[in-house]
Amino acid sequence: MKELTILIPCLNEKETIGQVIDEANQFLEDNHVCGEVLVADNGSNDGSIEIVKSKEARIINVEEKGYGMALIEGTKAANGKYIIMGDADYSYNLYDIKNILEKLQEGYDLVVGNRLNSNIEKGAMPFLHRYLGTPIISTIGNVIYDVGIKDFNSGLRGYDKEKLRSLDLVSPGFEYATEMLIKAKKNNLQVAEVDIRFRKDKRNRKPHLRPIKDGIRHVKVLIKNVK
Repeated sequence: MKELTILIPCLNEKETIGQVIDEANQFLEDNHVCGEVLVADNGSNDGSIEIVKSKEARIINVEEKGYGMALIEGTKAANGKYIIMGDADYSYNLYDIKNILEKLQEGYDLVVGNRLNSNIEKGAMPFLHRYLGTPIISTIGNVIYDVGIKDFNSGLRGYDKEKLRSLDLVSPGFEYATEMLIKAKKNNLQVAEVDIRFRKDKRNRKPHLRPIKDGIRHVKVLIKNVK
């Protein structure tokens, strides 16, 4: 078994997926980590798959649509004891993986990257996401579940593979990130948060995230798990 899998969900990210894979592999090499890069492709038809195959990375095809489904299936297929997930749009600096991995090695089960402590590049996060959407979801989550995490929507986070699989996560979309935190807390996993950087992605198209619809799905998960 490898120590680390860097897991990247992908859907039509030909503009950036190659750079993300290169950065992930460079991190592994520079820090002498025994690891792999795994891309969970969710039905790309723009040439992303061909780019991944030309790089030093494994790829799996996830037929059922959704960000959460890509990560659920990617977690099952990972060879690492630890998994650190990061987006394919080049918005996360994968050298920040180092701090997350160190926390996992210390014994934490789930470590979340916090983008909100003035580490956001200008133009990287829309105003409403930064000052309304993410803070509201995070506040509700902390009030109800006492998770103690400021950035519920962060897409750069790491976890112990077997501990996470024991949570039986099922959310198919972006609300998967919220379900992960809630169930981790309810099952007494050791959770930590570290500051990370967040940069403007390099895509020339709109992101997959739908602010209103996906925000509602996050809230539904928050309410559904109150028992």
